[in-house]
Amino acid sequence: MLHSIWTAATGMQAQQMRINTIANNLSNVNTTGYKKSSVDFQDLLYQTISAPTRDAAGVQYGLGVKPVAITKFYAQGNLQITNNPYNVAIDGVGFFQVRMPDGSYAYTRDGSFKLSSEGYLSTSDGLMLEPQVRIPAAANDVTIADNGMVYVKVGNNADQNQIGQLMLTRFANPAGLEAIGQNLVVETGASGQPQNGVPGVEGMGVMRQRALETSNVELVTEMVMMIATQKAYDTSSKAIQVSDKMMDTANQLIR
Repeated sequence: MLHSIWTAATGMQAQQMRINTIANNLSNVNTTGYKKSSVDFQDLLYQTISAPTRDAAGVQYGLGVKPVAITKFYAQGNLQITNNPYNVAIDGVGFFQVRMPDGSYAYTRDGSFKLSSEGYLSTSDGLMLEPQVRIPAAANDVTIADNGMVYVKVGNNADQNQIGQLMLTRFANPAGLEAIGQNLVVETGASGQPQNGVPGVEGMGVMRQRALETSNVELVTEMVMMIATQKAYDTSSKAIQVSDKMMDTANQLIR
């Protein structure tokens, strides 16, 4: 009887992790470039009473479930027009590369860039975009082409001058990237090596200026998953209650 209690308890723990993941998805429904997460489960070891044979199915019963991974789903989010010249959305595959304070690199889909005190494009947290692009103080018009070329008009000059090039980075397995907060992910052994390239070339996404990529969280789907998770959690708790009553009944037999 104790097996049923522990088995149901693993189910409650697994559904608790699932509801935590759903809550994080819902809380980031308006986060620029956020990618929703999902929990992967596996069944635990089976206790074998009799092994299956050619003539008999055998007797095995499971010992519960365990979460094995929380995977990010890198589907494209919708593009929202902002009319801010320093907002750039990635339409397709790729990440922006930024330099961390320790000199390492991190990657983001959040293209809500700002200008630093020296005129460089940077994230809301002041992390510098790589390769660096500096907007002249006298620039009165900034254009970022689909291929990442950055042009400006200075003063009364009607000609556009190219001042930089935005690049993109992709990974063989983006689901293997490690999320570190601040809309950033970093390379891991599971993600593969970063591959830098020009937007729109060899499968890279393209730039969409004056737009941002919204979260790919679907509210209706997450709400349905939350209800299903709650029901699964309640059912596991009822299995524990039933097992407890059965143990009480067995104990009453010897009184």
